Amino acid sequence: MARLEEELRFVLENCCNDIDVESLVDLRSLSTRSSVSMGDEIGCSPGDETGGRDDSKAESPPSLASAAAVEEAVGAGSTITRSSYRSTPSIRVVDLLPPDAVEDLRSIVDRMFAAGHGWECARAYGAARKEAVELCLTRLGVDGLEIGDVQRLEWEVLEANIRRWIRAARVCVRVVFASERRLCELVFDGLTDDAPFTEAVKSAALQLFGFAEAVSTGRRSPEKLFKMLDLHDAMADLLPDIAAVFQSCLSSEPIYIQAAEILPKLTEAIREIISEFETAVLLDPPKTPVPGGNFHPLTRYVMNYLGLISEYEPALVELIATSPSASSRFSDTDAAAAAAAQIDVPELENQTPLAAHLTWIIAALHHNLESKASLYRDNALSHLFLMNNLHYIVQKVNASPELRAMIGDEYLRRLKGRYRQLATGYQRATWARILHCLSYEGVHVAGKLSSGVSMSTLRERFRDFNAAFEEVHRTQATWFVPDAQLREELRISIAEWLVPAYRGFLGRYRHLVENGRHPGTYIKYSVEDLELALSDFFEGSPASVNRRRFHRMTTP
Repeated sequence: MARLEEELRFVLENCCNDIDVESLVDLRSLSTRSSVSMGDEIGCSPGDETGGRDDSKAESPPSLASAAAVEEAVGAGSTITRSSYRSTPSIRVVDLLPPDAVEDLRSIVDRMFAAGHGWECARAYGAARKEAVELCLTRLGVDGLEIGDVQRLEWEVLEANIRRWIRAARVCVRVVFASERRLCELVFDGLTDDAPFTEAVKSAALQLFGFAEAVSTGRRSPEKLFKMLDLHDAMADLLPDIAAVFQSCLSSEPIYIQAAEILPKLTEAIREIISEFETAVLLDPPKTPVPGGNFHPLTRYVMNYLGLISEYEPALVELIATSPSASSRFSDTDAAAAAAAQIDVPELENQTPLAAHLTWIIAALHHNLESKASLYRDNALSHLFLMNNLHYIVQKVNASPELRAMIGDEYLRRLKGRYRQLATGYQRATWARILHCLSYEGVHVAGKLSSGVSMSTLRERFRDFNAAFEEVHRTQATWFVPDAQLREELRISIAEWLVPAYRGFLGRYRHLVENGRHPGTYIKYSVEDLELALSDFFEGSPASVNRRRFHRMTTP
């Protein structure tokens, strides 16, 4: 028996086919799903595992032979029975040993079991194959990290590990573990249960699935959402294959149970991340105002984040089961409860819970931006800041058909109406005082247009206008409207207010001032000068070429 056990180990360790598991990470090498059969149980259909493409003409790696060849080598008179496990279309069994080596192993196993040494035989087999399986895991780049080690990794490192894990898990489950299961059945079928197979793969399987479990129970943070979703999709995709490989026997079923329990943990983690993201957006504290009224970093971050979420809509629609509720999320004493209570979000008919969450996040962002706008001392700049950010939100939603469909046109119209209202508010805050300088009221003696003109009042009006316009020009050329179309629309709207008023005032009173002393002191600008100066506004730069030109033309 000792000699047979030694021979068993020798065959397992020295007669293996040279399989390059690293090459299998490229999923195109798994896309053929060749029809390999032992009886009728390993039925596989062609087609790519992700897109359903028919790649039946693709060639398999030279080292991968058909399992049917093993059946032929063992012979029709063998005691091997039909396979006991269910296959899935994505499982790809490869020959871990040549057919003659499998035949030798079967002969050794028959003798050892017949002599009452089945336990020693199964133990020796499991120990030999365990080393081979763990070597495959190492070659696929799966590190033997404890749960605590995984949860302490920096996010950039963990993100790379998740990408590597997803590729490796597909190969491990669909090729390595499935092939080990098949080899065990060829060698032990009819003699024992799956204990030799379980002994061979248990350590590697627990290490593999332990990584996904560690990620699922780790610290939640917004940047982890999308890799969590990738991991969830990968586990959901693999679970039928994991069940096919591990679920049919008591000895290996706990491995399947561990893997199956990861999915609800990932689902809960994803839901908590979205909920915590909503709270973070709502309560992001006002700090310092953004120079020039530009986009706030929070606005960029949130809208780019929502754009990515919309790309995961098919998965998230299944995972997000309830709509947002301030009353259920926040306690009465929570600071977030008071803020959430002020948010007015339209409830759309047939809106999915995911869409309701995304709409709520935008509404929370809007609410937060309103508080950030209060940091500006200049009311006009406060209006400009909010206008810029709401316009950016609308543009980002319109740029994503998926996001727009979820947010809905009704809420978009509300946001558009608000930023247009803000544009009007900016104009009134800035230009009302300047336009008052161009009013005819008070210029004429006794307040009548037919009466004589008060030259002192007229000169004062021109001086006030010049000083006010120069101050606005100096200041608002450094303010910034990033969107070129919005910037031009705002300039045109200002011109429609300012230029006709100035043209009319100048036309009516120019001759009176020019007939007096030092007319250039009062009439400093032509209508064309004003139109040129308006092109400097909202560029965000104090070194505008047009502004220098404007000053050269108008400086006495």
